[in-house]
Amino acid sequence: MSDQKSDMISLTIDGKEVSVPKGTLVIEAAKSIETDIPVFCYHPKLESIGACRLCMVEIGLPVIDRATGEKVLEADGSVKLNFGKGQVTSCTTVATEGMVVRTLTDGVKKTRADMLEFLLTSHPLDCPVCDKGGECPLQDLTMVYGHDVSRMDFRDKIRLDKRVPLGELIVLDKERCIQCARCIRFQDEVVDDPVIQFHMRGRRLEIVTFSDPGFDSYWSGNTTDICPVGALTTTDFRFGARPWELNPVASICTHCPVGCNITMDTRREAASGGRRVIKRISPRQNEAVNEIWICDKGRFVHHHADASDRLTQPLVRRDGRLEPVSWDDALDFVAQKLQQHKDAVAGIAGGRLSNEDYFEFQRLFREGLGSGNIDLVERRLAGGDVVAQVGITRGSNLLDLKKGDAVLVAATNLHEEAPVWWLRVKQAAERGATVVVLNAVETRLDKHATHVIRYEPGTGLKAVADLLTYARVDTGAANDLATAAAALMNAENLVAFYGAEGLTYQETDTLARMLANLLLLKQGEGDAAVAHAGRVNSGLIPVWSSGNMQGAWDLGIHPAYGPGYRVLAEPGLGAADIYAGAADGSLKALFVVGADPVGDGLMVDRGKLAFLVVQELFMSETAALADVVLPAQSWAEREGTFTSGERRVQRYFPAIPVMGEARPDWQILAQIGERVGLAKPPFAEGLVFKELAKAVTPYKDMTYQTLACVEPQWPVIGSPDYYYGGTAHRNSQGLGQQWASAAETSVPAPYDLPVELEPAETGGFRVMRIPALYTDGMLIDHTELLDERIAPPTLFLSPADAEALAVADGDELDVVAGDETFEVGAVVSESATPGVGLLRGVPGRRPMGVIPATVSVRAPAEMVVVVAD
Repeated sequence: MSDQKSDMISLTIDGKEVSVPKGTLVIEAAKSIETDIPVFCYHPKLESIGACRLCMVEIGLPVIDRATGEKVLEADGSVKLNFGKGQVTSCTTVATEGMVVRTLTDGVKKTRADMLEFLLTSHPLDCPVCDKGGECPLQDLTMVYGHDVSRMDFRDKIRLDKRVPLGELIVLDKERCIQCARCIRFQDEVVDDPVIQFHMRGRRLEIVTFSDPGFDSYWSGNTTDICPVGALTTTDFRFGARPWELNPVASICTHCPVGCNITMDTRREAASGGRRVIKRISPRQNEAVNEIWICDKGRFVHHHADASDRLTQPLVRRDGRLEPVSWDDALDFVAQKLQQHKDAVAGIAGGRLSNEDYFEFQRLFREGLGSGNIDLVERRLAGGDVVAQVGITRGSNLLDLKKGDAVLVAATNLHEEAPVWWLRVKQAAERGATVVVLNAVETRLDKHATHVIRYEPGTGLKAVADLLTYARVDTGAANDLATAAAALMNAENLVAFYGAEGLTYQETDTLARMLANLLLLKQGEGDAAVAHAGRVNSGLIPVWSSGNMQGAWDLGIHPAYGPGYRVLAEPGLGAADIYAGAADGSLKALFVVGADPVGDGLMVDRGKLAFLVVQELFMSETAALADVVLPAQSWAEREGTFTSGERRVQRYFPAIPVMGEARPDWQILAQIGERVGLAKPPFAEGLVFKELAKAVTPYKDMTYQTLACVEPQWPVIGSPDYYYGGTAHRNSQGLGQQWASAAETSVPAPYDLPVELEPAETGGFRVMRIPALYTDGMLIDHTELLDERIAPPTLFLSPADAEALAVADGDELDVVAGDETFEVGAVVSESATPGVGLLRGVPGRRPMGVIPATVSVRAPAEMVVVVAD
């Protein structure tokens, strides 16, 4: 306690005494007692620069006797203060013991009014049509602190371009910019994408982009949130609505396993026939998940929810055509057919369903049909059972990782697969944490890593095995792996991320167990030795390929595990066997929910299935072959829960009206279940979750009410003073709840590992997939403004391989790998490993590892014709 007290200082702000930690800025100390100091350039997530001068205050410091070092006292015994001759910027001044701050004197008020007058000299008076109107700090602060009458000679006004695209996503209004540099500093300091900068000087200063394409960053939308005026707007929302017309609804992003908290701002509009539609998506503060940031994919990929080609009514195939029917007719028919083929039935689910959906899906099959043949559409990454044992501990926050802690990132490119995790690991490195990256290819995290271990493609498991050996025993070796292993073992806390890049599904299972054993190694001597597993801010995090893969594992969407990782006495068929059974006729009926195995290349067609039912948002390739198509609601039309890769269960809420007759997935499944003999369906998601929590041990202490609990977060975001933190939303709908890994109560035994690893294939040309954030797919294809950002199918190959294969940069190629053929463009790159080509932006979900491939030129570069739109 004495140490904590020594880390605090006391000061007085406008007569109020406040105690804050040493190093706190004056503006932050004022905010902690709800004393508002207006700002434009300052932001709590950025380094302070003191540029706008709006935060000026008067500061008095105790007068110190130079001879004695004691404070000088006034006649009345109070401490004598020296306020100096001027004002100081509160955003760059650190609070000190005994400091006295005055924020409301006449001099301070005049400074604020004068600074606002300077800013408005060439600022346009277009508040009635400005997107920022209603949530504009400049507008609000001018009303409070500005002069009543302008002294501006409008002949001196500088007129600038009002619509300058910085790229396809962000538009700049040069006249509105007040040169606070928030956007530039965010791109440089926070996300390390310095693709916009200031150009020129003085009143001619303007923002420009130097990248090609313009504003080439996955984070560009965040600059519109923190811009204190309407200078930066998104093309998605520009002139779309006024802030006071919007109805904010809390939700969760489903595009990756991070589980970012978001807010859907909706509005009724005539163009949609009076329907309420999503006008924009903004971050919702959760400092343990995404802070106040989201990537552009999470911000812009929402148009599928309002798409005109959504499925809106049940369809049944009659005389070779899918025709509309009533829900009762469709459900009766599906139940009849599933029971008819219950001895040879299987189910496939996608990775974006809710926990409630998964629970009803497995219950329909296991309890209603007596079949364990259920699985996810693709098994790219294994280890959910391992995560249940040594996953990151409850109460952990990547924001807390600092000097003395360590992060291991193996076989995954976080920047492309889970951008917010990349951001948080990067920030941990900047705070002094040790970051070790093991991968076959270069990633954006490498420049921030302490140790980068680059292994030959196909040898990833051997590299991790060697790392584990060095971690167990100090061999005295002086190589990179040994140094990295020592750094990991000496860390106070250790977080390990793992993915599937360059690995087969079976290899990812081994990788998860290897990393678990690393976390289970004990540090220290004798009885004092402890493992990282089970310690707060330590544990394993899987980088799943979809938003709720963790929930699917938890709820038993697996042929060998029931809900809560209960091992099944009689395992069912997995996805690969289900597809094989559909092809050869050993399976008679298949139920596909939220997935497109045909479109993803996992099934050639419906094979010899007697009955195929698809439950989906759109008429996918699989749905087009189905006997019955059931229209499901999107996540924007309903409520439910998702579980992130950190095992945090979070709620989302309905934002827009239902499209047509679509129903929630869980409800459709429960209504079919009733028809095959299960109990009457619950009438609400909350009741499904209540049943789920009883059946799934890790969720036993959770309810919709506990998931909705909130607590104060710092910095304070989303309050009416938009000038402080921007327009990200305050979280009043729930921070979620993590479930406990087994290691939190008792450290599990180490896993058995293969005595010998499968040798990597050598010789000939091989290929491996690498990820891209924007990859062609059913959901992203409905967001047209991202069309130019979607990664084209590409094969990166080394100059040596290009010469050997007679391939030139820009050639159009056919690449045959296994039983898949990819049409790609060739890019000759020095960063590619000789002997291994890197496939990026190719369709399909099948895990492939590093496998032999043949390459043929379909069209030489000089014959490729580009047709302009």
